[in-house]
Order: sequence, then structure tokens, then C-alpha cells
Amino acid sequence: MDSTSPVSTASLESLTNDFKNQSLEADRSNDGDRENVKLKLEDLNWDHSFVRELPGDPQSDNIPRQVLHACYTKVSPSAEVENPQLVSWSESVAEFLDLDHKEFERPDFPALFSGSSPLVGAMLYAQCYGGHQFGTWAGQLGDGRAITLGEILNSKSERWELQLKGAGKTPYSRFADGLAVLRSSIREFLCSEAMHFLGIPTTRALCLVTTGKYVTRDMFYDGNPKDEPGAIVCRVAQSFLRFGSFQIHASRGKEDLEIVRTLADYAIRHHFPHLENMSRSESLSFSTGNQDHSVVDLTSNKYAAWAVEVAERTASLIASWQAVGFTHGVLNTDNMSILGLTIDYGPFGFLDAFDPSYTPNMTDLPGRRYCFANQPDIGVWNVAQFATTLSTAQLINDKEANYAMERYGTKFMDDYQAIMTRKLGLPKYNKQLISKLLNNMAVDKVDYTNFFRSLSNIKADPSISEDELLVPLKAVLLDIGKERKEAWISWVQSYIQGLVSGGISDEQRKVAMDSVNPKYVLRNYLCQSAIDAAELGDFGEIRRMLKIMERPFDEQPGMEKYARLPPAWAYRPGVCMLSCSS
Repeated sequence: MDSTSPVSTASLESLTNDFKNQSLEADRSNDGDRENVKLKLEDLNWDHSFVRELPGDPQSDNIPRQVLHACYTKVSPSAEVENPQLVSWSESVAEFLDLDHKEFERPDFPALFSGSSPLVGAMLYAQCYGGHQFGTWAGQLGDGRAITLGEILNSKSERWELQLKGAGKTPYSRFADGLAVLRSSIREFLCSEAMHFLGIPTTRALCLVTTGKYVTRDMFYDGNPKDEPGAIVCRVAQSFLRFGSFQIHASRGKEDLEIVRTLADYAIRHHFPHLENMSRSESLSFSTGNQDHSVVDLTSNKYAAWAVEVAERTASLIASWQAVGFTHGVLNTDNMSILGLTIDYGPFGFLDAFDPSYTPNMTDLPGRRYCFANQPDIGVWNVAQFATTLSTAQLINDKEANYAMERYGTKFMDDYQAIMTRKLGLPKYNKQLISKLLNNMAVDKVDYTNFFRSLSNIKADPSISEDELLVPLKAVLLDIGKERKEAWISWVQSYIQGLVSGGISDEQRKVAMDSVNPKYVLRNYLCQSAIDAAELGDFGEIRRMLKIMERPFDEQPGMEKYARLPPAWAYRPGVCMLSCSS
């Protein structure tokens, strides 16, 4: 993945942006009229393209079964609900849906978003998909407890899909009950929004409601189930299509290969429309970097151009995860968005003490396949499975599939190096300096978030004495001995030399660094504090935490406790280490 490519990284992106900018210019004159649109739920502009344009299941029951030759099944929510309550909602998501904030005060709002009352205009379905789980093909998976309400077109003609997670059984539930507990729903609600405000592509969350009923879960898979409060989160994304949405049909033989093409055409038409116009643009031909100097022409095959863009979006996403210390925990191919979004928040975790082998998923412990350090390689493995699917359907050839993976590697390295350079406030990427830093952090188990936030306090002054060099880092370099202190002094001296060559003031650099190094991230122990309070009926901490995570780069005086290191209790199972039981 360190190999460089002769391809211009900007070429495809430049073309993509040109198309997007053209449509933006056309819409700009109408924006003023649209900004003040505030709708009631009954007035939302539904447009059910997925159901309208793709093959559906002729049956509409929720009995677990194999669903063949279909992309979805129409279903109805079946979760038992009794006096549902609105726990929290996102003003930001309501804004881009054009939803009037007063709608959240409606007495029937919790019933509508628990699925117990029908939403006017909605057309409910569960999606069919498959996937590789922990590297092994698992066959049909699908929306086992997520039910899509439909798609909304907002005043900017953006398409947004709304989905209720935990609303009951579907044909894809297998042996599960289709429900969700408050514990996991709080985590998904908060992290969906926290990731967005960190600047990381993600599915969003409109609201969280309790069902008023209990759900039985064996959180540790140890034979000791307990009853937990039930909940439903309304997830929002421009699409919930996954790699596995295409894999399932390619896995079922020739009869379903045409569905792969139909689904790919749908995805490109609605979510990658700029690729439809590729043939009208100037040629986009690239050398593959192979010894035979072969060429891939992306204008001759929109599916190849699409595979490359999916690969690059995935690479950019994972580079952004690495930068903030986020570990997804379950990077199966059914949890990979074709839009390059963070999707399906299960046993995720942000790094506390820097540990490249960290995995928050107890199911992943034996091999640590999905640990923090492995995420970039798992990303390209998953892209390879996606490319293989398109090859099986004869949408791309082997050369084009290999090129998509090559582009993943190049894009990941480009983005990761750029992000890390900004995090350190350096004028250019310094591989040796950054590698040594990460090694030091791992040896001394330095807190990842707090260290990078503190780094902006170092002055670009080579004359600072050794006794003073580590003062700006004293809050994050804890309990280090003489030998380790010397290692850190040596690194800081090299770092200051790099800063001096940048030629900008300490004040300017601090502002720039603090804008990319968050002070607040959604650590697992913070989630647990909100969960503990909510399970006792106090939702205030969830709402408070949402507000804090909406401004992760700001100092927010008075909120410093939310940036503290984890307390001792945070290292117990169920807090630092989680299961997929939710």
C-alpha cells in the first residue's frame, strides 16, 4: 500500500467536482426561496425510487426466509410499543429534511417514529443483502431489524432515506427478534451525529424513541440474559446500499446477475449521476502501474469509473477514521456503504490509550481482524470483494477491478498523509517523524485524542531548554521514566525543527491544529454514562452530550470533564469492550 501510482489523484475528483458544480450553479438562484421551508410530517415530499425502480419480493410477510430475485421486501413494523417517549433528536438532521422543529413536540411523534402509527406517505420495506462476516461468506443477511420508511426529496432536491432500526422482524431477521435496546440505540444515535461534526462521512440520526417495552438480551453471550429497555433510532442517509447489496445477487448464479446490473444502474443514476455523463467528457485514461503499462479508460465503462469512486470514497473514509482514532469493530462487507459512509454503529470505540491492536469488539478478540491498525487493509479486502462482484456480473474486467484496488491504496495514502501532516501542523509530510511519534505513543500508552490536542501548545523555538521541552505535554505524558523521557525529548526536538521550517506563527499554527484535532470525542465511557442515566429515566445526559459533540473542536469552557481520561470503571467489560448484542 506504500507503492505510488503514476495516476493523477485529482483527475477523477476534478471531473466529479466539475459536474457537481454545474448543478450547484443551476440551483443557486433558487436557494433563497428554499431556505425557509419548514414542513410538517404530513407535507414531506416522499419519492420511493428504490421500490419503484428495483425488483421486489412478491411476498410481504416477516417470516424469516430466503428472499430470491428481489432487492427488498415490503414489511410492517411489529415491535411492541406502549407509551413511547422521545429521548432526543437532531436539529441538524431536521434542518436538511426541512422538518419544522415544532413537529418534535407533537404528542403523536413518538408513536410515528416507533412504527406503531403509520407515517403519511411512507412506503416501508426491508433491504435484501448478503456479506462476508469476519472474512467468511455468510450468505443472505439483510435488514434484520431495520425498516426503511422511504425516501424524502428536500427543498434542494437531495434524496434522503429514513429508516427505523429496531422496529421488528423482517424476512431477514434469521433467529433474532428484530428489536433493539436503549443501550445500543443511544450509542448509534450519538455516534452518528458525533462523527458528522468531526467531519467524517456517516449515516445520520434524526431521533431516538423508547418503546416502553423490555427486550431480553445476553450482552456477554455467557448464558445470563437480562431485560433491557427497548428503543428505536431513526437513521438517515442518502442511501443504505452496501457492498453486500450487490454481493447477494452475484452469489446466486446467472439468473440473478442481471439484478447486479440493474442495482448498479440505479445507484449510479441516483447517487453518482456525474458518471452517466463520463462519455461526453474528455478522455480519462490511466496507466495501471503494472509492468505491462496497460491502460484503463474510465470513460468507456461507467461501472469501472463507479468501482474506482467507491474504492476512493472508502479509502478516504478509513483514512479519516485513523486520524481521529475511531475503530468500527465490525467491518464486514455488509457494513460497507457504497457512498463511503460510516454505517452500522455496533461495538465501535475511539482510542483512549494509543494501542494499534485495539478492538472494541469482544467477538473480534481471538484474531483482532478488525483492530485499529488493520482497518486500512480490511478496507481494500472489502473493496476487492465488491470489485469481484462487479466482475462476476461482467460489469468490469479484471484489469478494471485491479485498478480500483490500486486507486484505493493511492487514495488512502494521499489522504492519510495529508491529514496527519495537518494534525501535527507540519509544512510537509514527514514519515520518519510520524512513525516515531506513533511508536512512542504506543510504548507509553498515551491518550490519542488528548495528545494531539496538546501538541498545538508546543512553540517552534529551538532554543527551549530540555527541562522545558515537555512542559506543554505534561498532562498527557504520564508516569514515564528517565529513559522514556529522553525518547520524548528527542522527538520533540525533531518536531520543533520541522515546525521551524514551516515559517508560520505559533498562534496561527495552534488555530489550524485545533481545527483538526478534536478536544471531544465520543469515548465509550461517556456513552455508558449517558446509558446509565437513561436507563433510570434521565435523558438529560444524552441531550447534553449531543450538544457537546456538535462542537468537538471548540474549547467549550465548563465542559472539560467530557475530555478527561477514562475513569477506572471504564475498563470493565461492557464499556471498553462490547459485543454485537444490541
